[in-house]
Amino acid sequence: MIIILDSNILFAALIKDSTVRSMIYQLNTNLIMPEVVLDAVRRYKHELVPKSKLSEDEFEEILRLLLNCLRIIPNEQILLYRNEAWELVKNHSPEDVMFLACTLAFEGSILWPDDKKLKRQNKVIVLNTSEILKILDNGVNQN
Repeated sequence: MIIILDSNILFAALIKDSTVRSMIYQLNTNLIMPEVVLDAVRRYKHELVPKSKLSEDEFEEILRLLLNCLRIIPNEQILLYRNEAWELVKNHSPEDVMFLACTLAFEGSILWPDDKKLKRQNKVIVLNTSEILKILDNGVNQN
């Protein structure tokens, strides 16, 4: 199972030592994130660090640990799917076009955004944190 991580999920994991952060560590070999998220982290770092109540060094360390769990997909690799993704989200979630494009690029993958608007399209599977957690719990219980 390949899961495409949306920026709001990474931001949640950066801000708080929570279930989301634990899930990222647990799913580490199955998580993919489009390169655009790195731009978003740089752009919003000045807001994320104070919200996290971490020092800048601690924040950078958590970011490094989280990024070690993710495979970063270069924007160029998913541009081929951008137009199709745009048609699916232009009316309700245009800011998420690259996440959807990344999901389209990896057939059978799941998008993890915690954004209900992305469920308005029916081309890719979109699951929220609770739904991903159920998958993890079922996997643990089956072992």
